[in-house]
Amino acid sequence: MRQLLQVPVIVAALGYFVDIYDLLLFSIVRIESLRSLGVAEASLLNEGVYLINMQMGGLLLGGILWGIMGDKRGRISVLFSSILIYSLANAANGFVTSVDQYAVLRFIAGIGLAGELGVGITLVAEILPKEIRGYGTSLVASVGMLGAVLAYFIADNFEWRIAYFIGGGLGLLLLLMRVSVFESGIFTKAKEKSVSRGNFFQLFSSGPQFIKYIRCILIGVPVWFVAGILMTFSPEIGQALDLDTPIVAGKAVMWEYIGLTIGDLSSGILSQYFNSRKKVVLLYVLLAALFSAVYLFVPLQSSALFYALCVGLGIASGYWALFVTIAAEQFGTNLRATVATTVPNFVRGSMILMTPLFLLFRSQFGILPGAGLLGLITIGIALLGLWKMEETFGKDLNFLEK
Repeated sequence: MRQLLQVPVIVAALGYFVDIYDLLLFSIVRIESLRSLGVAEASLLNEGVYLINMQMGGLLLGGILWGIMGDKRGRISVLFSSILIYSLANAANGFVTSVDQYAVLRFIAGIGLAGELGVGITLVAEILPKEIRGYGTSLVASVGMLGAVLAYFIADNFEWRIAYFIGGGLGLLLLLMRVSVFESGIFTKAKEKSVSRGNFFQLFSSGPQFIKYIRCILIGVPVWFVAGILMTFSPEIGQALDLDTPIVAGKAVMWEYIGLTIGDLSSGILSQYFNSRKKVVLLYVLLAALFSAVYLFVPLQSSALFYALCVGLGIASGYWALFVTIAAEQFGTNLRATVATTVPNFVRGSMILMTPLFLLFRSQFGILPGAGLLGLITIGIALLGLWKMEETFGKDLNFLEK
């Protein structure tokens, strides 16, 4: 327990807490904020998709930027820089007066938010003994997921602009805690060796290397299908299901992230118990497929049951920390931060592809069959990515990619 609760682990967990608060806040206040800016009711969905895509575009760019910097300059410097950028950008969201200003600031916030999880997981994975590594990364993710719960309660009790100010303030307060965090010893030793570090294009230098990298991305896509499509557009899905009361997106997100907290903690514990990452990811992907089918196609007609399914979907997609841990364990120290940072942000950035497909399928087949078809595609590519993936449980991370 003493090894597990080291200062870097605690600070990484709190950092991800603030990261999730800021990342999910837009999904929670999407409708309220757009109405406040004068967007017509008929345009709320399309403008929401536009802003989400801008944020995800920032995550894609930031994932590459911070990953490279994490391997070249160090894990700690990235954690400091990224949180400063997204804290200032999210605070500035409270001052926007137009959708275009909103879009620019969501893009900048996305760049900043991209650095927190991957580099934090990399740092925790490198400083903890391999026997308890899974517990550490699960702790970081489980604490972090609760940031969405705080975001819901803040947005429910304060005006949306104030909610953004609070998020920015929390991030700046966290910077004060980062002073006592120390650098990974494995990375410090790697710096002394004559080897290329943070070379993003090295991931494409050979077929096996590229396939290994793509596998890491594919297995995480269902997590963001649940969070980015099923939860963000839960009001529209609830309306199509003819529920007894309208669904509030922020409430759906809150309940899903309560489930994600349980899922991330349980998936980490199960991976330690079964001595396997792959078996647990397979189990959770199949559970996500089951809960998605029930969510979209079983006529429950009760909003209470709908929110209960949001918890179930959160638990089923709660292998996020495990999936990022797998990515970190697949590659050597000189590429580890690059991989662990780009992989989750490419998964988040997959929303840029998923949202147009969702809108296309909705127009062709209706919102429920359209979402179901998109879910089937994401589950399928995740199973494809998991197929023949290397098992990394207990792997020694003190190695380099040549």
